[in-house]
Amino acid sequence: MTATLTPPDTAAPEEAEKKGKKKLVVVLVLVVAIALGAAWFFLIRPSGDAEPKPGEVAPLEPIQVNLADGHYLRLGIALQLVEGAHEVDGSKALDAAIEVFSGKEVGEVNRPAEREHLRHDLEELLHERYHDEVLDVYFTEFVTQ
Repeated sequence: MTATLTPPDTAAPEEAEKKGKKKLVVVLVLVVAIALGAAWFFLIRPSGDAEPKPGEVAPLEPIQVNLADGHYLRLGIALQLVEGAHEVDGSKALDAAIEVFSGKEVGEVNRPAEREHLRHDLEELLHERYHDEVLDVYFTEFVTQ
């Protein structure tokens, strides 16, 4: 039986060193990409929570709304639009006002706290109907009889 001695392979450590460098480069690239993504997310990205800026105020013709017990309310409103809003059709707002105020008691609509609650209800309806183009609603006329 004969034994043959082979010289040690010097190429294997070089290949291992190249693979180690490749892994290190890949890890560094991933770390840099994650850091850039985090920096964009927390520092640079635009926030969607920017408050809309007030635009034009659109006054609407006053209407009469039937209240309970034969009384009525003469109601005038104006719509505060957001900046850049398209021209609005007031019929949606007047319909919403009729929906909110119809059938209420005179004493109920005359109480300031209840009036503000009704205004809030009206604003919510207007946000839905005008797709957030209406920022606020103002009472320009409010007469009960």
